Parts: sequence; structure tokens; C-alpha cells
Amino acid sequence: MFNPLPLYRTYKSLKQKGIMGMNCRNIRFISRHNKRSLYPLVDDKLKTKKLAIAHNVNVPELLSVVSEQHDITHIFKTIEGAQGFCIKPAQGSGGKGILVVLRGDDGSWQRTNGKALSNPEIERHLSNILAGIFSLGGKNDVAIVEELIQVDPIFQAFTHQGVPDLRIIIFRGFPVMAMMRLSCNESKGKANLHQGAVGVGIDILSGRAVNAVQHGKPVTIHPDTQQPLIDLVVPQWQDMLHLACACYDMTGLGYLGVDIVLDKVKGPLLLELNARPGLAIQVANNSGLLPRLSAVETINTPQDINARLDIMRDVLQRISH
Repeated sequence: MFNPLPLYRTYKSLKQKGIMGMNCRNIRFISRHNKRSLYPLVDDKLKTKKLAIAHNVNVPELLSVVSEQHDITHIFKTIEGAQGFCIKPAQGSGGKGILVVLRGDDGSWQRTNGKALSNPEIERHLSNILAGIFSLGGKNDVAIVEELIQVDPIFQAFTHQGVPDLRIIIFRGFPVMAMMRLSCNESKGKANLHQGAVGVGIDILSGRAVNAVQHGKPVTIHPDTQQPLIDLVVPQWQDMLHLACACYDMTGLGYLGVDIVLDKVKGPLLLELNARPGLAIQVANNSGLLPRLSAVETINTPQDINARLDIMRDVLQRISH
């Protein structure tokens, strides 16, 4: 006989934590606070980058844009002398189509795992991007070529063959929840939770780790480096929050995910934006979004970002007690 009690207990536990489901996110927050006319600003990484530059929001340097098949071979003149670069589809999603290329000791190109990468292979990847293989809806796309991020040394013990990134959920200009995504061998050097990367919940007040998961299950150490994840403290935390909040003013989107990387030379850089950020951040934090979002709904958004951060600090302290 079917026993509904375990399901009821699970539902009750999730409700007590304020866990938000997809329907609630879509109806109450995304459809209400995000105008569809603004989606192209974040769905197209090239438009996002140009918008960020216009608003003095720091981004990785744009080396080249490849929009036509006959432009592909010209890319090697642009990257001549570079120690590495990153190729992205402008309208890709979920990390698909991103290729990080490094300069080997012998001057040849290679992947982050050390595997050799020939010029024809790079050309083929660019051609696939233009054909729309990685784009939303399979539409023809353009390829963005960016400078390589120099990972801050503080993250070396927490990542494997990749660049860790920070996801911050911004609602009406306030930072409500954050997590670090740490690449590992299983995720093939990509900071993508669906591919096996580790998600570490980050306390908005302090920038310190509060919880960690891999494949939705709790973990305490990085699977490759064995580093205790609770030791993670994000440097330049206030700068990270400030950059994320500025993306609300920049786009006009009321509910969005802001992805940031920390370059050891340039500091926090905006990587990309998402108008439909996922909900796994709640699992990483072992905490629900709803209480925080509901509190922010009752607040007027000050124009000054520092004022917003002060208000959010008070909100989080009140909710936690």
C-alpha cells in the first residue's frame, strides 16, 4: 500500500526552509519582474558585454568577434602572442560550446587538461558555433573570443583545471543568495553543477562558505584536492556584491542571476547574466529563497547600491533570528 507520509514530511521540511519551486519562481518573480523585451540583453553574451562596458562594469577583455565563416582563419592573427584565450557562443547556455585554449610549453595550443589542440580543431569549433550548434533554438550565432581569466591563487586549492565562478541572485537590486561553483575532474574543468561541479553556498553577509553539495548531495571536501570546503572565503566580497547589484541598474531586470569571476590582476569581472537563474543555489545554501525574496518585495529600492547592501544586511540578520 502506498504510504504518502514520507512525501508529506519532505514537503513540510522544504516548506519550513522556504524552498522555492519552479512554478513560483516563474510566475511570482520572473514573469512579474522581468520584461521579455529585456531578455536579449542577457541571452546574448555579446550584447551583455557591450552593455556592461557602457555602464563601466568590468568584464573580461574582448579580443575578437567572429560572425562569418570567412573570418575564422583571421582569428590566429588576433591571438598571436597570447598565452591563452576563451571561445564562447554568444547565445549559448549551460556552458555548452565554451572552449578554453592554453599555450603549451612548446608554443602549441592545448586544452585545460593538457591535450593538444590544432588550428583546424579550433577552426572547426568556431564553425560549429556560427552554425548554431550550441545556441538557444539552434539559430545561427557569433563567436566571442575573450582574454583568459587568471584565477586568483586563493582558489587553487578549491578547484581543478578550471575557473571557479560566483553566482549571485539579485532581486530588485538586492543580493539575496550566492554560491561558488567549483570545477573538478568529473566536470571536466567546468564550473557547471549539472556536469558534476561542486556548489558551495556563500553567506551574503560575510562571503564565507556555509554548505556544499555535489549532484545535490552534501559534501565536505573538494573531490580532487581534498580541501575542506568550509574553509572557502571569497575575497573582495563587497566588490563582488557591488558589481552584482549594478547589473540590476544596467539591465532593468528585477530578478536575475549574476555570474562573476575573480581575476588575480583585474579583480571581480562580470562573466554573464541569466534572466531565469536555476534553483540549485538553494540546495547549495541549505536554505530557501522565499523568505528573502518575500522580505525584499516589501522594500523600496534605493538608487545607491551601498544603501541596498546595508538594508539587505539588516534583512538577513532579521530573518536568521
